[in-house]
Amino acid sequence: MIARSFPAAVAAPVLGLGLAACTSEVAGQANPSTQVSATNSTTADPADPFAGMSPCTILDQAFTGQNLPRAEPAVADPQHSCRIAKPTSGDTPGVVVGLILQAGSDYKNNVNNPAKASDGNVNGRPAIEEQEPLHAKGQCAIRFKVGSSRALLSVSFGGDTTGACKKVEEFAEKVEPLLPKNN
Repeated sequence: MIARSFPAAVAAPVLGLGLAACTSEVAGQANPSTQVSATNSTTADPADPFAGMSPCTILDQAFTGQNLPRAEPAVADPQHSCRIAKPTSGDTPGVVVGLILQAGSDYKNNVNNPAKASDGNVNGRPAIEEQEPLHAKGQCAIRFKVGSSRALLSVSFGGDTTGACKKVEEFAEKVEPLLPKNN
């Protein structure tokens, strides 16, 4: 669970940031970006704490044995973002989990819904939990500090913001140990 320094805000996933986008517009029509294999990793850059890492591999490792489908690269920025989508089944709401590795982006910058964000930590790592970052019910996100970069874990959970935040906190405990250590 994320430890907070002030009252908790329920977080919303920022899945829209990395899960749906187009490359360019030609003659008024958007051309979808191409998807990359889940085994692709980020480009090797010594300043990039995520160099050689795949967000899909991190998600698959974190959720081994959790009855979730394998992670797939997101449409937008597939080398740095990945998602797992489990559809609604009977009375069980669907869940979408996204992970974006953003080298060179401070975890405190670009908080989309600051009124619903709180500082804290996950396993001692500085983090921010944000409910409804895209101003939509059922979303929650945690931004992890990774050196001078960030990893963004987000969850959409059947229109239930409180449930999404409980899920993202639970999932953050599994993802955080797989991220590079802060120096």
